[in-house]
Amino acid sequence: MSTQTKTADDFYWADDREPHFERRKEILAAHPEVKELFGVNPKLKYVTVVIVLIQMIIALNIYKLSWLPFLLVTYIVGATIASALLLAIHEITHNLAFKSKKSNNYLALIANLPIVVPYAMSFKIYHSLHHWDQGKDGIDVDIPTLVEANTFKGIIGKMFWFVNQIFAYAFRPMFVKPIKLDKWQIYNIVFQVIVMAVFLPFAGWQGILFLLLSLFFAGSIHPTAGHFISEHYVFEEGQETYSYYGPLNKITFNVGYHNEHHDFPTIPGSRLPELKRIAPEYYDHLHSYNSWVGVIIGFIFNQKVTLFSRTKRK
Repeated sequence: MSTQTKTADDFYWADDREPHFERRKEILAAHPEVKELFGVNPKLKYVTVVIVLIQMIIALNIYKLSWLPFLLVTYIVGATIASALLLAIHEITHNLAFKSKKSNNYLALIANLPIVVPYAMSFKIYHSLHHWDQGKDGIDVDIPTLVEANTFKGIIGKMFWFVNQIFAYAFRPMFVKPIKLDKWQIYNIVFQVIVMAVFLPFAGWQGILFLLLSLFFAGSIHPTAGHFISEHYVFEEGQETYSYYGPLNKITFNVGYHNEHHDFPTIPGSRLPELKRIAPEYYDHLHSYNSWVGVIIGFIFNQKVTLFSRTKRK
């Protein structure tokens, strides 16, 4: 547990290092066999390509449906796949599909296609900052800004923010920590624009709308969107990162094992349950969840939990 201080209308402020650095060292000292879990998930590239193809094929044929079946397929199937793709990109960002960084980047460009917006290479940069400078003010863009936290208060405010949080994640980094475009971000943009330009005449605007709505739902009113809240919002004072051990891990690359993931980002999600099995004394006592829907409800209706319920460091 970290030492944290909090005042009204402000974040939790910690004066120590993020908790994962020390726990990683302790686990490796107690269980050196954990190193055997390091490496790539050989199935990740195949699963990623398959779900990309499924999403694009649906987009090509969604025009055949009337509006109600369109919305149902988009929410139930499209948003679930979009969420899985976002989290596949998360895995690929950690170079867990191939040993080669370049091969992982190419796969990320492919995984990005059904997302429509070219974000994978920017996400890779910002996500590495989130890991190595967790909570650092002005660096970790995963944390809401003061404007967000002061604006979206109470049940209605939090509900509105949660439903639209995908936009906060899209635009917040530009204001908190702007970065210069590197070659891979340019590759990402060019490749995405070319493929979408070729794809549009075949899929029509209904197909593009399907992909965009799938992305919106995946970061909004969808059970898997609970992971955005469950990972780092402080529900238990003194704890900064939280794991989820429910069934939706099976379709989200075990992103719920979030304490385990931050402790060992070089272990693929497929092997994080084994990490917990090897070192239960480091995880079983931590506050965790079994329902992302429960987390969403708790976030919106618990008056003690607000957008300020995040831990920051100077």
